[in-house]
Amino acid sequence: MTTSLTAIKTQRPTGFVEKRPLERYAAPAKPSLVGLSREALSASLARVGVPERQRRMRVQQIWHWLYLRGAQNFDEMTTLSKDLRAELARHFTLDRPAVAAEQISIDGTRKWLLRLPGEHGDAPHEVECVYIPETDRGTLCISSQVGCTLNCSFCHTGTQRLVRNLTAAEIASQVVLARDRLNDWQRVAAPAGSEPEKRLVSNIVMMGMGEPLYNFEAVRDGLAVVADGDGLSISKRRITLSTSGVVPNIARAGAEIGSMLAVSLHAVTDELRDELVPLNRKYPIRELLEACRNYPGLSNARRITFEYVMLKGVNDSLADAKALVRLLKGIPAKINLIPFNPWPGTKYECSDWEQIEKFSEVVFDAGYASPVRTPRGRDILAACGQLKSATEKLSARERLALRAMAVTD
Repeated sequence: MTTSLTAIKTQRPTGFVEKRPLERYAAPAKPSLVGLSREALSASLARVGVPERQRRMRVQQIWHWLYLRGAQNFDEMTTLSKDLRAELARHFTLDRPAVAAEQISIDGTRKWLLRLPGEHGDAPHEVECVYIPETDRGTLCISSQVGCTLNCSFCHTGTQRLVRNLTAAEIASQVVLARDRLNDWQRVAAPAGSEPEKRLVSNIVMMGMGEPLYNFEAVRDGLAVVADGDGLSISKRRITLSTSGVVPNIARAGAEIGSMLAVSLHAVTDELRDELVPLNRKYPIRELLEACRNYPGLSNARRITFEYVMLKGVNDSLADAKALVRLLKGIPAKINLIPFNPWPGTKYECSDWEQIEKFSEVVFDAGYASPVRTPRGRDILAACGQLKSATEKLSARERLALRAMAVTD
């Protein structure tokens, strides 16, 4: 995937100029099959001489081992001949993203710093992936870009420059990696006549590093692998794509991806949203909400989630709550109130809990579900972008220690 400097400039909201072009993904000499679509697997088999008449069957077999069984080496793929396994091993790997660091919160939240290939032997790139266990689900938050281009003032990832887009395989492989780390593959198969054991990773949110709709094709193709019923099998209704408001791609996301949609709103006036989410200067609130009203498949059963971070003295007044209700009138919606997760150097504070409850009550009384997201992983800096920045500041000895913990845990 190649992205020019011109392409990056189109991603920047008005007033921003990216001085460096995006780097490109550079595949290693022996690329991994993990995360590939059926089409990409078939092309890989063609390159090593698998006859066309056999490819469909071989792809299905490999798909089963990759995404249902979680195979980590070709010898596990016992439905393939030894000769084919050996040939695959000569040309490919089953490598997942390397875990550069892992942190586990006292509340069970896990955060991984994942290492991905750099461009043409350059330093590797790092992205974050977070697992949040809850009583009724396990949610995995995955990334779509290395860094971000949007500079949202309350978001720590916004302090990190955009380096490159992730590939579709890198997006899907984050789910594979999480299943590895959580020992979640054993929960796929169940004895005959019994109910399958509940999976630990049951929900996916595209709320990690990057703006998913600025890496549209890779996100679409990666999520197709995640949602495939013969493999990872996470329903599209359990996949939520979050956007800061890339209006031209919202309808396309509904038509081509079909996941649930979350919109990072965070303000009720253009003046404030211009500051909090600078993309608003390009796609103001009126245009954004019109795109939401026209989102394909929108209904009371498929509501849009509007994310609203609670910032003390900034956007948390009761007048703001009433204005929010007026803005969203007529849109089947849920309003997710997010207590701000502070990060070093931020100018914002989290709203007082009493104020959050009052804000929520106004929204709820207007007929909208208004859950308050429980702060998770604060002891491990689990807000997006925090582990990456914190790890970059560690000494070489500290980084080696974290890596050793990730390998041996």
